[in-house]
Amino acid sequence: MTTSKPVPNKSLPPRSKMAQNTATGTGTPSNLQTGFNKVFIQRDYSEGTAVKFHTRLPSELEGLIERHAFESTITRLNEFFAEAEKGSCSTYCEGCIGCITAYLVYMCSETHYEKTLRKISKFIASQNERIYNPKGLQMIDPTYRGLRVIEISILDRPGRT
Repeated sequence: MTTSKPVPNKSLPPRSKMAQNTATGTGTPSNLQTGFNKVFIQRDYSEGTAVKFHTRLPSELEGLIERHAFESTITRLNEFFAEAEKGSCSTYCEGCIGCITAYLVYMCSETHYEKTLRKISKFIASQNERIYNPKGLQMIDPTYRGLRVIEISILDRPGRT
């Protein structure tokens, strides 16, 4: 009887460090493709489960973007998410009308939350155009990542050191 040892698959990349430092909220790069690094800004659960992201600049982005610009972008995103989740008379009426109409009303109208998510997408697009893309960075809308993280891609551009 022979025993065989598992043979490592050398075609697979090494494990990424994506889960590293999640408690501290620092971004962690992971080399997924040649020429691209990704930094993940983690959710901040210190005040509950509302959608809120850490505003601290990850060390991987230092020197690539000004601290104030980064913090103001994340702070504004956090304000948008707080606005989206805030309960008001209109959001309660919206829910009641949805219930009364068996939620058919949502086929022809957007909810307050959907409208705010659209504003967030427009804000991220404008921030990318004005601030991040000229510095070789690309911020990905957190709705594409299930509102778990904000992904910032560091683009490898010719002429960068």
